[in-house]
Amino acid sequence: MSHEPIALSAALASFEALWSPRIVARVNDYDVRVAKVAGEHIWHVHDDTDELFLVLDGELCISLREPAGERTVRLAQGAVFTVPRGTQHRPYAPAGAAILMFEPTGTPTVGDRHDEIPDHIDATTGHLLDS
Repeated sequence: MSHEPIALSAALASFEALWSPRIVARVNDYDVRVAKVAGEHIWHVHDDTDELFLVLDGELCISLREPAGERTVRLAQGAVFTVPRGTQHRPYAPAGAAILMFEPTGTPTVGDRHDEIPDHIDATTGHLLDS
């Protein structure tokens, strides 16, 4: 990891893959990841950790399955939201977005439990496969 400032715009410009977070920094035992997203990810849950989302560009929606029922939060550019540990959720970005996530090192993109993983997503990493 670099001990120099990191331009998030440059980090995002360095790749095209969707739903394939890149680590840009580490804070203690946490990864700071950036990703380009578009369309839908899969329903998944992180059993032991919260997951923080910050929208850098565009709009991100996160559907949540909570004890009181299902709801969707919409995050505009500059908005931040934390999905509580153990909450099943599905991020999606109908028009595309750039996001920053903050989560423990090694946290899988598809969570600890998830819906069936489509063929276009790597089952190990949760990254979108090149077509």
